[in-house]
Amino acid sequence: MGQRQEPPKGRGATVNPAGRFEPRRVEAVWDDLPSDDDVSPNPATTILVDDKARTMLTRNDSPDVPCDGSLNPYRGCEHGCAYCFARASHPFLNMSAGLDFETKIFAKPEAAALLRREISKAGYKCASIAFGTNTDPYQPIERKLRIMRGILELLVAHEHPFSVVTKSALILRDLDLIAAAAARGQAAAFLSVTTLDADLASRLEPRAAAPHRRLAALRALAEAGVPCGVLASPMIPGLNDRELERILAAGAEAGAKIAGMILVRLPHEVKEVFTSWLEAHEPSRAGKILSLIKQARGGKLNDPSFGTRMTGRGPYVAMLGRRFEVACARLRLSRDRPRLDTSRFKRPAAAGAQRSLFATP
Repeated sequence: MGQRQEPPKGRGATVNPAGRFEPRRVEAVWDDLPSDDDVSPNPATTILVDDKARTMLTRNDSPDVPCDGSLNPYRGCEHGCAYCFARASHPFLNMSAGLDFETKIFAKPEAAALLRREISKAGYKCASIAFGTNTDPYQPIERKLRIMRGILELLVAHEHPFSVVTKSALILRDLDLIAAAAARGQAAAFLSVTTLDADLASRLEPRAAAPHRRLAALRALAEAGVPCGVLASPMIPGLNDRELERILAAGAEAGAKIAGMILVRLPHEVKEVFTSWLEAHEPSRAGKILSLIKQARGGKLNDPSFGTRMTGRGPYVAMLGRRFEVACARLRLSRDRPRLDTSRFKRPAAAGAQRSLFATP
């Protein structure tokens, strides 16, 4: 039997399981992999162009998600968070929810142009657009591609409201745009802080900003007048839940006025990815953590039921929820997101109308 391999460096997933739509499944066992196995440490990121997108906005009909519509400039996420529920979307692309999700990123370079076309339609009804509901808009590749920057330039120019959730300090690159929108009551920003433990964060969320950098970004946003929130998410029973009050306190000290919390969600292939991460990084606690998650999910590792999929249910969830309520009251953190102003929206001219300005009389 070969020597046990180390998990890939700089990556969250330790496995690359077949997607649920694949006709067959091939499994590799870490104990049996030779030293020159294809899953090498720190596999490089490949950026692919998502040229099939025809629209950008996704309308929300879930009672569990506090937004009207959302937009994701990227599919897949380099942050590599081992628990990320969005991993379950990569099999729709015939790719794995494991390493593929964080190493094969689909970018939408035409996002701003496609969004402009959507919001310029006569029947478009302005509603705040949420970023970061699936994958992070400020993941590392955004520094080079600047897709999010182009989208925000469009929204700010036409006074369209938006909110952003991120784990990245790169959001500060666009502080000029976000602050300008916030001054009109049209922007809010939320930093997701899963743990204050830098070592745990480096293993759990290997390419996201370190916790202290997220809090520094939160402070800078707040000082610029942007309504800010701290999201203690996801709470993972037995792993980071003991930090709940400290995370909220750190967020409040940095300037957050709003707080949120979501229980870890492990849909479809994400269960295998996260379980493998636990076995590689927290072997002594893996059994307890999985048991606690099941206690909060009706005996399963995931429960997609509307109304409870973000919070869970049972005695553990009730206790965690009470701790959250008490901490928010003490720190004067609101659990309600601000209502952003849609009344100022200025519809862009249609593409045809724009071209006519330069046409020969």
